[in-house]
Amino acid sequence: MSFNVLIVDDSKSVRSVIKKIITISGFRMDQCYEAANGKQALEILSKEWVDVILSDLNMPEMNGLEMLAAIKADIHLQKIPIIIISTESSDERRNAVLEMGAKQFVKKPFSPEYVRKVLYEVIGMEDETTRERNERDNDGGDF
Repeated sequence: MSFNVLIVDDSKSVRSVIKKIITISGFRMDQCYEAANGKQALEILSKEWVDVILSDLNMPEMNGLEMLAAIKADIHLQKIPIIIISTESSDERRNAVLEMGAKQFVKKPFSPEYVRKVLYEVIGMEDETTRERNERDNDGGDF
């Protein structure tokens, strides 16, 4: 099964890096949409279905918190899991974002493995790589 992903960040190069990291991670991505701010993200969401959103906080026009609030207020969009990716890492900011309804807060920089784990976790599916590794480890051996 593959998933549609929306990456929201005002930096095109950061969006490219996040997309590349998701691809490298092995997360099964079908469509990858990109938006430079929350306003563009909402325009995409009015036309396309996505399974998960990865968003920065600090962006022009509509920042990540404003976008998060708008999505959580929309009955058709509110169930889409949102992962905030930011360099801001204070406990206050992290807790505020999670209280607003984000499923996860990821601090930059991050590894492909961590991104894969978080994506499968917020979608509510077991990471296939972890499952395969566990099946190999549980083959009935003594070790």
